[in-house]
Amino acid sequence: MANRANSRFSPYPQRPAPGTVDDGDVQGHRGGTRNRNHFARDSLLPVPQTVFFQQGSQAPIFNAPITGGVNHYASGIDALQTLYDHSATGAMHDSDERFPPPLCHPGTREAVVIRIKDWYGYQQGPGKPIMWVHAPAGYGKTAIAGTVSKMLEEIVGLDFNPLGATFFFWRTSAERNNPARFIITIAYQLAMSVPELAPHVENAVKRNPMILRKALEVQLVKLIVEPFKAIGDLRGIPNRLVIIDGLDECINSEQESRVVKKYAEDQEIVQVRMLDLIHTLQSHNLPLSFLILSRPEAWIKQHIESSSFTDLVEVVDLYALGDHMKDVEKYVRAELSRIAAKIGDMEWPTKSIVDSFVRKTNGHMVYASTVIRHIDDPYDDPRKRLKDILDAPTDSNPDFAHSTPFSSLYELYRQIMRSCPESNRSLMVEILENIIVIADFFSKKHGLSRALATLDSLSGRAAGCGARAIRGLHAVLHISDPNPLALLASQLNPFIHSSFVEFLTNPMLSFDFAVDKKKGSRRLLWNCLECIPAINSQSEGEGDHLRFALCTFQFLWVRAWSSKEDAQLGQDEYVKMVQKLLTIDLTACFIEVLDHPGWGISHPAYTTVYVFDSNFAHSLEHLPKESDPISQQAIMHLLSSTDRVIVHVCKQPQAVLMVELVNPVDLKGYLTKLHIRSTHSNRRKSDEVAQALNELRLNLQGWPNLWEDRDPPSGWSSNLRPILDYIRQNDL
Repeated sequence: MANRANSRFSPYPQRPAPGTVDDGDVQGHRGGTRNRNHFARDSLLPVPQTVFFQQGSQAPIFNAPITGGVNHYASGIDALQTLYDHSATGAMHDSDERFPPPLCHPGTREAVVIRIKDWYGYQQGPGKPIMWVHAPAGYGKTAIAGTVSKMLEEIVGLDFNPLGATFFFWRTSAERNNPARFIITIAYQLAMSVPELAPHVENAVKRNPMILRKALEVQLVKLIVEPFKAIGDLRGIPNRLVIIDGLDECINSEQESRVVKKYAEDQEIVQVRMLDLIHTLQSHNLPLSFLILSRPEAWIKQHIESSSFTDLVEVVDLYALGDHMKDVEKYVRAELSRIAAKIGDMEWPTKSIVDSFVRKTNGHMVYASTVIRHIDDPYDDPRKRLKDILDAPTDSNPDFAHSTPFSSLYELYRQIMRSCPESNRSLMVEILENIIVIADFFSKKHGLSRALATLDSLSGRAAGCGARAIRGLHAVLHISDPNPLALLASQLNPFIHSSFVEFLTNPMLSFDFAVDKKKGSRRLLWNCLECIPAINSQSEGEGDHLRFALCTFQFLWVRAWSSKEDAQLGQDEYVKMVQKLLTIDLTACFIEVLDHPGWGISHPAYTTVYVFDSNFAHSLEHLPKESDPISQQAIMHLLSSTDRVIVHVCKQPQAVLMVELVNPVDLKGYLTKLHIRSTHSNRRKSDEVAQALNELRLNLQGWPNLWEDRDPPSGWSSNLRPILDYIRQNDL
């Protein structure tokens, strides 16, 4: 493995020649490209991206500013490309991840689209700078946002692009369900849509590249407010619309995995914080208007109705605007006519069937579209499928059946799942459990089919079992084949609507079809631990399932055993897994992942190699006192493995570049502990890790000056600093 590791290093991180396009290239600003998968093989998993973390946490930085940044003018960097690289590209309205984007069916939702168009007004902007469109799930808010985005871009006769920026939050997308990249993404798009703004945004990034690691409030001022002010007189700048869809889906998912009890509180805090950021932007009288679409969550409604917002926001209740039944009827008639033509039965459907279908939807477009996808099955008769849906009795649970306006939608989901063969249902639920747990680990480029094949191999199932178990769920899942045109960084997101995930994870809704994320995480974790022993210092990790296990077992461990309560409730299973961990050559596992960074994972946190991660170490301390010796053995096993990995890294040519793959906060914490343990000179002389670092320092003469004088790729200097600071200490 050492020889393989040597081949991937060069004195400087490489970038492709301008204008080259190959597998893995992504579209940058003004048509430029940059290969984001320079070192990647034919990876099952998305290419790494960069995000920033709080100490001791997997979660993206929320509040705390990061110290130690540089403030010199980095004139050589491609500022807009750097901004693009740190953006949540999947959150943009025309992103590959969202293709094809949800749009309103022709002739539907016209009332609300016209209302938004009349409010915005293009040139001078609206009287109130913010519009909040709210409605429960299933009323087409995202389709409306997409339709308005498309409409603005296609306006003829304007000498400017009225669409300033978009951000589509999505609950199950690790890149799009937290605020870490929100301001950066908006700033990049504004620089593209407002030509006068671009040079000032570039200057802001060049002046202080560390701005990409600052608090969101600081980024807002430095990347948006100050660049606009630098233009001077803004009266000649046409108003641009910024569209923010799914604010209620900004949930800070990593907080959920770390502190389950605080999850609800945290999502309220982060959503209110997003509103405050928007309020701050509008307070500077910039030529920007803001369209926000979300569910009417109580805390969002309360904040928008507060005294600081009430005079600034035009509120639109989508539920009360327009004729939803008429919109649904237009869609239903068009889609049923299309299906009738396909099967050659032009007398179907009858008026009574259409009327019954429309009544059943209760005005929910998501209900209608889900039924259409369900009946449009090439392996079955759509007429029979629709009849089964319309004839099905109301679910027999009287307490819950009438407690929510979405009872009909959840009943439809149950009907769809009951239509699958009964012999497959147990496996179907298990596969859905797996998908919910691991979807964010996989790339859209390789599709759900390859992810399922990987899970089949990992779980010891016959090839194709997973795909067959969910074949009947095409109405609620994108059961896609690999998409070679998709970007590696595009995260797999197989769920067509977030309400289906909510349905599955709530036993009161899904009954026998409920999924248990903890159970799924533990099952997959055990499968990973079972196959990982095939890796040792003389072997290589080949095969998608083994690559998956190596890259994800620590993440799955933290998800499966996030608290002492988890370990106490499942003590026998927990002890069994700790004992299994003791049999694994962790050193070989860590080195294998370090040597193959192209295995990267979509969520930015997953690209950080967890060689030094404190969360994994803490999760090994959940055993009760009577089992403490096992816990101590596991921790010592982890620490000794980490030491050996450091020694391995230090012996590689230009080994310091390996640090680019490691969370600098965790690495600095590790090096600090090393410094403490080797305080005495005799201990330092005998400490293999300390000596390896010392030798590395001696071999890096001239590197500090090189680091200061050159313009390294974004994130490199910050990752380099901790190890340089440590190894340059004279007392080592």
